[in-house]
Amino acid sequence: MLFFGQMYDGTQKRMKKQLKACLISIIFSVFCMFGAFAQSEQNQAYKLYSKGQYAKAIQHCKEVLGSDDKNMDYYIVLCQSLVANHQYREAEYWATQALEQNRYEHHIIESLAEARFFLGNNNSALSLFQEYISLVGVNASRIGNAYYYMGEIYIRKAAYNHADIALTAAIRYEPLNDQWWVRLGYAREMAKNYSESAKAYENALKINPSQIDAQRGKERTSQYL
Repeated sequence: MLFFGQMYDGTQKRMKKQLKACLISIIFSVFCMFGAFAQSEQNQAYKLYSKGQYAKAIQHCKEVLGSDDKNMDYYIVLCQSLVANHQYREAEYWATQALEQNRYEHHIIESLAEARFFLGNNNSALSLFQEYISLVGVNASRIGNAYYYMGEIYIRKAAYNHADIALTAAIRYEPLNDQWWVRLGYAREMAKNYSESAKAYENALKINPSQIDAQRGKERTSQYL
């Protein structure tokens, strides 16, 4: 009897272990299923944004955030879509909401900086772009844009030497951006650095010979050389 009792106890233990393993497997599968669903939803939002369907991306993100208002991934796509769709005041609102949950989310900081740039809030935008750069380092995908916007802000503030530094930094990341070369030429021209201004305009024309602003800038600076 003792032998059969031991066999029974052993069988029970094995069954419990198997049941426990089965439950763990089911739970894991459920989590994976929901994780895959959430990932697919996030990808859907980003795909809409990537295709330039900003209004649809905005609507989709708002629907998700209506039931999950702490999902930072959707805040990121939402804010980027709002900026791309020129809805700067709304982008400012949503970015502010997102930063209340994660103050150092650099994608949100960059979107808020852009929104405030286009709203004309120069000092706040400049501070946010500087913070973005300090957070992401030198290899972030939009760091060139951040330096470009900083350059434009310095031009607005007539701080042309600062604009020169910022735009030069931006061009290091996108050396074939003829428009940025034009703005660098303009900043140098306003600082009366005509020889370097002419070089910037010439670089813009090498990239895009039909660049009208570069042609006019080169003509203006040539009279001082």
